Order: sequence, then structure tokens, then C-alpha cells
Amino acid sequence: MTVLWVVVGLCGVSASGPLMAASAAPSLAIAFWRNAAAAAVLAPLTLLRRRDELARLSPRGRCLAVVAGIMLALHFGTWVASLKLTSVAAATALVSTQLVWILLIDRLRGVSVPAQALLGSALAVAGVAVVSGCDFQVSTRALAGDGLAVAGGVFAALYLLAGSAVREEVSTTTYTAICYLVCAVALLAASAVGGVGLTGFGVRDWCLIAAVTVAAQFLGHSLFNHLLAVMSPTVVSLLLLMEVPCAALLAAAFLGQAPHLGIYPGLALILGGLVIVVTRRAATEVAAGEAPLTD
Repeated sequence: MTVLWVVVGLCGVSASGPLMAASAAPSLAIAFWRNAAAAAVLAPLTLLRRRDELARLSPRGRCLAVVAGIMLALHFGTWVASLKLTSVAAATALVSTQLVWILLIDRLRGVSVPAQALLGSALAVAGVAVVSGCDFQVSTRALAGDGLAVAGGVFAALYLLAGSAVREEVSTTTYTAICYLVCAVALLAASAVGGVGLTGFGVRDWCLIAAVTVAAQFLGHSLFNHLLAVMSPTVVSLLLLMEVPCAALLAAAFLGQAPHLGIYPGLALILGGLVIVVTRRAATEVAAGEAPLTD
């Protein structure tokens, strides 16, 4: 059964990029509706079953939960926009560099970073340079998309760092309910300020928004959160890296996207670097005796 959950979860997260790229709806609208739908499901459940956790959450925890929600909104706002400008393969690989940015942020905070992790980070950054250089030759539009995808990775890193502190106090369900709700409100505000319409789309676009919500938000991320109860965080992280080639294959099959051949060495460098980073983190977790936090 675990293998089945892995396959379903991987298909769910991998379909996210191609589905959002195929939609003609504005980036902020897609991001808003997928988070609003998730919040609409999780918030009532949290209020009914986990009200005690909300009451116990410290002022620091509440503040960090809000910060995490805002960072998630910025992540979605930049990454979904990047899918409209560059290839799904490039956008998915570049946003996956969030692990590298976490290490760099830790280094800035004075946390010791092992040499092996730095090597992996260097490889991934070199891959980013290769992908962006190839896209620069294609068009400035693609290069802008690459920049937004990298920014999406940075915001994802900040979201994960803030969220990890909150998860020390509450369960995954409670944390995600707060985070998705804050994210949806932030995206709603951004849409209002930017004059972005959240309705008036065709049936096809509504179906695509519904599909990405079910596939990525509920099946994908929810199943991988569940798998943390039976798998180490490192194995889950390695499995999630398979989203890059899977999303590229789906985009090629259903969107007809064939990235510039020069991009593929860059994608290989990014994936190779991230594998080194993840495996080095595994050794650190084992040495520290850390265990995943689950419901």
C-alpha cells in the first residue's frame, strides 16, 4: 500500500506545474483558489477537532504561522507566474532549489554547514546558471520566468524554516490549516491591490484549477505528509525530487513543451546537487537523533 501512496502522491505533485501552465487564469487567481479550497476543508476540521492546539499555540508560534502563510503566498505568486513564462521543466527544477536556500540561510544565521552540503549547493547553483543561460538565448521572457522560479524557491525556503518552528508546537493538520488560510487571505489582498480578477473564467480553466487543487494540494502534499509516518524525511525529500523529471515528461506529453536541449545538463546538475544536499542532511539527522514530526 505504501508504494501505491508514493505513486499517487508523486503523480499529484508532478501534475501541478503542467496543470497550472495549461490554465489561462491569472497566476494569483490559481494560487488563491487552490489555497482557499484547502483552507475551506481544513479550517473547520481544525476548529472542531484540534481547538486545544490552537489555544496552546504560543504568541511566537502564531506570529511564525502568519509569516509562513505570507511566505507561502509569495512562493505561489512567483512560481505560478514563472510557469506562464518559462518551461515547466525549468520552473519546477529551479523552484526545487529551496533546499539550497535553506542551507545558505542557515549559513547566514551562523549554523555550521558541512562541506558535502556546500558542494551539492554549488552544483545546484551551477545548474541554475546553465538553465538560465540557455533560456537567455531563447528569450528574455523565459529568463524572467527563471528568475521568478528561483524567487519561488527562496520564498519556499523561508516558508519551510518558519513552518518547522511552528510544527514543534502543533500537528501538521493544524499548522497547514492556519498556513493555507493566511496564504489565501494574502493572495486575496494581492489580487485586490493588483486588480486581478478571481472569477469569470471558462469551464476549462475552472476544471484545471479544481484538478490542481485535488492533485497537488490534497493528493500530493497530503499523502507525502502521511508518508512521513512510515518513511524518513530524507527518503520523502528524495522522492519529491522526482517531481522535476515527471513534470517535464507530463508537460512534453500534454503541452507539447520541448525545452532547449542545453537545459538538460543544467537540470542534471540541479538534481545531482540536491541529491547530495538531501543525503548529507540524512547523515546530520541520524547523528542528531532527529525524528520526523507527524500527527
